[in-house]
Amino acid sequence: MAGKSSGLRRDKRHRVLKSGESIRHNGKYQYKYLVDGKPKFVYSWKLEPTDPLPAGKKPCLSLRELEKQVEKEIDSPISPLAKKMTVLELAQKYIKTKVAVRPNTKQNYNFILNLLAKEDFSNKVISKVKTSDAKLFLIKLQEAGKSCSTVRNVRGVLRPAFQMAVDDDMLVKNPFGFQFGGVVINDAQPREALDEKQMESFLRFVHDDYIYCKYYETVYILFHTGLRISEFCGLTDKDIDFENMVIDVNKQLHRDSKMNLMINPTKTNAGTRKLPMTEDVANMFRAILQDREVPRFEKGVDGYKGFLFYDKNGLPEVSMHWEHRIKHMRDKYNHLYKLQIPALTPHICRHTYCTNMARAGMSPKTLQYLMGHSDISITMNVYTHLGLDDAKEEMIRVEELNRARDEMKKEGKIKPVSQKMFRVV
Repeated sequence: MAGKSSGLRRDKRHRVLKSGESIRHNGKYQYKYLVDGKPKFVYSWKLEPTDPLPAGKKPCLSLRELEKQVEKEIDSPISPLAKKMTVLELAQKYIKTKVAVRPNTKQNYNFILNLLAKEDFSNKVISKVKTSDAKLFLIKLQEAGKSCSTVRNVRGVLRPAFQMAVDDDMLVKNPFGFQFGGVVINDAQPREALDEKQMESFLRFVHDDYIYCKYYETVYILFHTGLRISEFCGLTDKDIDFENMVIDVNKQLHRDSKMNLMINPTKTNAGTRKLPMTEDVANMFRAILQDREVPRFEKGVDGYKGFLFYDKNGLPEVSMHWEHRIKHMRDKYNHLYKLQIPALTPHICRHTYCTNMARAGMSPKTLQYLMGHSDISITMNVYTHLGLDDAKEEMIRVEELNRARDEMKKEGKIKPVSQKMFRVV
């Protein structure tokens, strides 16, 4: 090869080869570089993009183009691990860090992992995932029949998982850092609370029905306490304090996919609370305890006994029992009455209680405590969904209050505020 006297290496066309470049015996160009002290190679039949491709060879990038890609990857702050780790592996790693979560949250995580494992997207290397890829994946899930809430839950795992990769200096940008609302269509049906007339009519129907009358007390309690149905199922006779008129909400009763009963903590820390009972609610609990048929040999659940309701096998009833019953009650009600109830579940009973308390003027912080909401924004959503009729009633209430104050001023019972009444402290 020419150029030996000057110490330069050249190819057959007398072009100078750069450091790391060489030519193999078959005429193929080669570039050698190091990653973590280990040699790596890229190959091409062309040195420059304008070189002709040898006959019979497949089209390829030139060696100089490949070198630029290598330099870009080496200079990039992306970790080499990110070039191997898949989306599923990243999600699994993220979930492993979530150790202090409640059992139902763990179940949701497992559901998301199983869903991801069935998708081709999960095999994609995380360094190759772009924002557009992330958006298209969520859109694909919804088009495949997944609900908006399910898609939101998937993003609820992938977004913090990719953020963890960014924080670990594996990635530069989080591809799931976009606004969810502009990508996926919200197809969720709003949970409409029953109005006062619907609630009273339904309770009257349950009370008078010869089949469902035995469940009247439970339906009344759900409408007048805001208990989650899993919290209600988890109550024992020791949790009902008639002396102090308090319900001690401290656990939930669940049944897993293998039909095993388990006691779990309340949904959030705020869910552990003591609810004051009205006399009507207390009477409902007294009736339940009086009519209750406790199994002769009661099987405890995680050390707890004395539940309010038992199934035919002598086991405490769970949420599913009441969801089915209330659905059947609602179906029969709608078959008999013109005043239709669009949807009714134990959770809508809870939502109805929350809405009624908001309409009655209860402060958001008090209602947050009673509902066991971990975030005040959840409670405030109820206030923001109150309608025109509620606004009119509130305006009338304020006007009546102002008129009463004006009357008291005229009678001299309220003295006008003056600057002299204040002093600098």
